Amino acid sequence: MSQIDNLIAELCPDGVEFMELNELFVTKNGYTPSTTNKAYWTDGTVPWFRMEDIRENGRILSESLQQITEEAVKGGRLFPANSIIIATSATIGEHALITVPHLSNQRFTSLALKPEFAGRIDMKFVFYYCFVLDDWCRNNTTISSFASVDMNGFKKFRFPLPPLEVQQEIVKVLDTFTKLEAELEAELEAELEARRRQYQYYRDALLSFDERMTDASKQASKQASKQASKQASKQASKHKVDDVG
Repeated sequence: MSQIDNLIAELCPDGVEFMELNELFVTKNGYTPSTTNKAYWTDGTVPWFRMEDIRENGRILSESLQQITEEAVKGGRLFPANSIIIATSATIGEHALITVPHLSNQRFTSLALKPEFAGRIDMKFVFYYCFVLDDWCRNNTTISSFASVDMNGFKKFRFPLPPLEVQQEIVKVLDTFTKLEAELEAELEAELEARRRQYQYYRDALLSFDERMTDASKQASKQASKQASKQASKQASKHKVDDVG
């Protein structure tokens, strides 16, 4: 048995407790402040996350590509640090763990852990389990003008609550695999770049040819060479005369 199996057998021999999403988290929709009010978008300090942030910087984020001003925040209330944002419309089935107070656009729903569960749930465990929630979202959409998640079902999605020690061991294992995957991707990318350079070198070498000269072009080349030689001789003679004078 693995360490995780041992912990589950020891700490929850009768099985793992599950709770509905809306019992564990405060859910709120993101929004986009008015784009016609330039004051909302000039010299902002509040992180405002979009899908582009996940695509460019990954799934655990502390900085956003774009910021808004505090004036743009409705009621002055931000989504708390260590919340999950999950795409529930348009590009469905993507999520990130945000480690700072923030806002997001309307494509995302925020999951903020209720205070009474702070000592029972590791948000990194929630982050990993949200890959399961992503799949559920992709399979439970409604179509109107654009795709969106069935939010009634979303709020009833059942989250497991294994003991904290089990959550932490799961996080430890998945962190290790995530790090290994990133290292392999970096190595493969470096290897791929080396192969690209090697391919370019051999392509250029194999496709570079000396042009075969016809008899006429050979004769023209000889004439040009003779002319250049005569011109060089004249220049050398002129320099000698100048030196004597």
